[in-house]
Amino acid sequence: MSTPMAAAAQHASGDRDSAAPGALPLSIYDLTVAYHSKPVLWDVSLDVPPGKLVGIVGPNGAGKSTLFKAVMELVPRASGRVLVFGKPYRQNRRRVGYVPQRESVDWDFPVSALDVVTMGLYGKIGWCLPVTRKYRQAAMKALERVGIADLAHRQISHLSGGQQQRTFLARALVQDADLYLMDEPFAAVDAATERVIVDILQELKSAGKTLMVIHHDLQTVVDYFDYVVLLNMRVVAAGTTAETFTSENLQKTYGGKLTLLDQATEAMRRSEGSR
Repeated sequence: MSTPMAAAAQHASGDRDSAAPGALPLSIYDLTVAYHSKPVLWDVSLDVPPGKLVGIVGPNGAGKSTLFKAVMELVPRASGRVLVFGKPYRQNRRRVGYVPQRESVDWDFPVSALDVVTMGLYGKIGWCLPVTRKYRQAAMKALERVGIADLAHRQISHLSGGQQQRTFLARALVQDADLYLMDEPFAAVDAATERVIVDILQELKSAGKTLMVIHHDLQTVVDYFDYVVLLNMRVVAAGTTAETFTSENLQKTYGGKLTLLDQATEAMRRSEGSR
């Protein structure tokens, strides 16, 4: 199984009640992530308000997926600090649910849809312990909720793209997280699956959950999200969709990537040279 799938299963461990009073679901301070001294995220700062459906929008290569991975400590940070409900991610990882990109998963791994959903319960079950009937029933209820309970025992490689995405959504649901990070859940799914995903996101939001969703379809941003983060290596703008999702901000987000990359690379070189 790929690293994102295994890592997502591990997120169910940690202290559920760990939270600083009044802490935001996610606070990021001066975060920089670089590969081979080339910045992917540069000096990112962001406070995510609670109970919002947040769209993460930006061009390809803007660092959107890297942002999620940096939050979950799946990639090293060159600098910066990340707090989840006021504490380091490792202390609150059970409160984070993760849906990775479908393309990042090894779909030939020999597990069923039910097995994948059950991975979201490992924090409650415990590693290497048997999965009891109670937990299998919880996993089945999640599959019912996303409309594919009849496919519970089908090997994941035999599922369609939309069914695979529903499987990962069901696994996130059983985690009963407070902050969800979803990496392109609408990518390459049929209209029925997209509707299911939208409905579940709205249900989770109504239950007080905070959801951050990487999204590419600019035409549906206003319909799906009440808060938006425009990202192009840095946070170009963040705020309510009505105030932030403007033509001017979109031009800044999608129009200046090469210039910004050059500036970030030069800044990192100067920083390294001064050490």
